[in-house]
Amino acid sequence: MQNSALIILDDITDWQPYYPSQSTITASEYLLQQPSKTRTQLLNLCGDLSYLSTGYYVSLLAEARGQRVLPSVATITDLTNFSHYQLLLTNTDKQLSKFLASTDQNEPVSVLICFGQAEQPQLSHFARQIFDRYPCPVLWVEFAYQGRWFINNLRAGGLPELDDEQQTFFGNSLDTFSKRVWRKARARKEYRYDLAILHDPDEHIPTSDKRALQRFVKAAKDADIEAELITADDFNRLLEFDALFIRETTRINHYTYHFAKKAEANGLVVIDAPDAILQCANKVFLKELLDKHNIPTPRTELLLSQQPIDYHEIGGRLGYPVVLKIPDGSFSIGVEKAENEADFKKIATELFKKSTILLAQEFVRTDFDWRIGVLNNRPIYACKYLMARNHWQIYNHASASSRGKSGGFETVSLHQVPKEIVKTALQATRLIGDGLYGVDVKNTTNGPVIIEINDNPSIDSGVEDLLLGDELYHIIMRDFARRLDEK
Repeated sequence: MQNSALIILDDITDWQPYYPSQSTITASEYLLQQPSKTRTQLLNLCGDLSYLSTGYYVSLLAEARGQRVLPSVATITDLTNFSHYQLLLTNTDKQLSKFLASTDQNEPVSVLICFGQAEQPQLSHFARQIFDRYPCPVLWVEFAYQGRWFINNLRAGGLPELDDEQQTFFGNSLDTFSKRVWRKARARKEYRYDLAILHDPDEHIPTSDKRALQRFVKAAKDADIEAELITADDFNRLLEFDALFIRETTRINHYTYHFAKKAEANGLVVIDAPDAILQCANKVFLKELLDKHNIPTPRTELLLSQQPIDYHEIGGRLGYPVVLKIPDGSFSIGVEKAENEADFKKIATELFKKSTILLAQEFVRTDFDWRIGVLNNRPIYACKYLMARNHWQIYNHASASSRGKSGGFETVSLHQVPKEIVKTALQATRLIGDGLYGVDVKNTTNGPVIIEINDNPSIDSGVEDLLLGDELYHIIMRDFARRLDEK
């Protein structure tokens, strides 16, 4: 079934200033409709969105019917409660500061925002920020001055209150936001769902190469999903999709986390889910979680920059060499090895410039790390990642040659992996969730130890898919379809 955009109005005459459309319907008609299996996107343009109003019930029933609606009930509630606090403005938006400085401080200033665009082009950055926080088709932002500018009021707007110039601005903004309302969609097969695959074409070490991304897109079609590659610039388009698949390195203080949060808040199926990013991205959290559940890891101690550190004692307990890690590093970045106490102090001093907490860990020497790919609490692939040439890690970022930067690999059938390795990997991921993970495990004389849980594991063509081929991509896309069917 093809997605369609439906415009909900108080009165059909509210649409008279705009091009005729078959996509308009009154709120009363919508509320009395029988629930449809069509995954419709709704634009709720009712003038009154107050609690238990007709407009409120439109969004409430839309969500109950499994339809995406703008604004959502959560956004309506946030707007209703906005008067409970003042939103102070930061000084980082120079264009906004310049605009407000040109106005009369004795009078409130109102700005109209439609679908994340402001009437004043210079306020485009501010408009996107407000729309990202309060996704609503029409927003009125009122500024007031009391020693400094602040947002005095923020409310949803209705079509009847717009003058001729504002009506034109609204129409153009809607056209930009959702062209499907106005233009005939290109002829294509009708897929049940739309999937956004977030990637960064310029990422130095991408989690999936270009060929792997295309194989995901192709496998999605076989699962009745239309997949589209998107980038950070497509944040405001996110609600056009039913699901989000993040295929770039995730971090908390990063747009990948913002994408995941926005997608989850609006009912999209998300891999990686925000909680998974939060838990896997920080090695301190993972250490505490795994320790609590008695899942084996290398012996590890926390170092706090504001506390005195007895390097001699810690080095004695862990033994040399000691591995030092910043909590949120990835691809071996922010991981160093200290061969002695002098090294230990020097490296710790440098890493403390990046993080107030470090992990000091015993060095576990192995020729390779196992990587177990896990999806929905099931192992789906296994690899051996070999250490980089003449180096103790998989990645050697100091290497001058591209060949020396990473070690080799060996893709292995799951039945060839020691059972304890797979068992330990599954025990670890069950603590995080049912998403897609890559668990790095070292096999020692005392049994497996977890090195890391990756919420966004590498899936490259010719590496992780070497044995399964296209089936690996189909497994992941079928899981997306299952999750979407269950929503």
